[in-house]
Amino acid sequence: MIIENYFSDLLSAAILKQSSDIYFLPKKDGYDVKLRFKNQVVISDRLSKLDGRKCLNYCKFQADMAISEHRRPQVGAMDWYVQNNCYSLRLSTVGDFNAAESLVIRIIYPLNRINQSTFFPEQLNQLVELTKQRGLIAFAGPTGSGKTTTIYHLAKKVAQEQLVMSIEDPVEIAESDFLQLQVNEAAGMGYSELIKVGLRHRPDVFLIGEIRDEITANAAIQAALSGHLVLATVHSQDPWGIIKRISQLGITQEYINQSVTGLVYQRLIPDIDGNSQSLMAIHHLKDSAAEPYQWEEWQQNLETMVDSNQITKETAKQFATG
Repeated sequence: MIIENYFSDLLSAAILKQSSDIYFLPKKDGYDVKLRFKNQVVISDRLSKLDGRKCLNYCKFQADMAISEHRRPQVGAMDWYVQNNCYSLRLSTVGDFNAAESLVIRIIYPLNRINQSTFFPEQLNQLVELTKQRGLIAFAGPTGSGKTTTIYHLAKKVAQEQLVMSIEDPVEIAESDFLQLQVNEAAGMGYSELIKVGLRHRPDVFLIGEIRDEITANAAIQAALSGHLVLATVHSQDPWGIIKRISQLGITQEYINQSVTGLVYQRLIPDIDGNSQSLMAIHHLKDSAAEPYQWEEWQQNLETMVDSNQITKETAKQFATG
């Protein structure tokens, strides 16, 4: 096996499927090579121990990582060209209790290479209208629900003549028109520190990968209160839960009322053609009500998708409550 050719072919196949990650996972007798795409992880190949180690060493060398280190976690990065398109790769390795090393490669796609499909295009127009009010628009949904893609496309659409700054951990999409910063906790550059640095650059739009703690929540709210458009993700299982989560992070209801413009819950739902499209629940803050969240409008949209033969009844039932 010529390792460079194998890796090049593997990466080309992964990009063709729009895979987000490539895994080299050690097994007793070799390595499983897996791809993550459409929220599934599937086996792409199986390698012998020797070929698996060669692949790992080749990738680590290209990413300027220590080849001799097999147990401790390492991270690295490199660029790779496929058909004249450049893709940034983020590599992460770690050894298990037997010092058998695994490798995960995250593929960072340029924004213009990522399709955004939605069952209801008018929902994107609704988001654009929300952005005109500035303030914080908070997105929720499970991992792999397309939140970051929606945020990037939205920022690209509304801020073509404005300065957009993203702060992420890690950067998930490459966009040359944005100023993209990546969290580096080891260097003392967390979300809150980067937001403070970012304010000195006077961006019009902030993209914040995740509001995860009190300091980040306060920094995001202050940026929204100062007239910036802030697009951020928050861990929550429904739109109303976004407000509850921000409140748990120490933000008073008064500040929430002044700064939060919109609440968005999103899922990627498989259509009958085997592709995935987004469905969103979009609310103004003033629409929020007591928990539990009522899914009537969401379920009506699912029924419409079934009636128009876009999804199956089984799919509608699976996603009935987000």
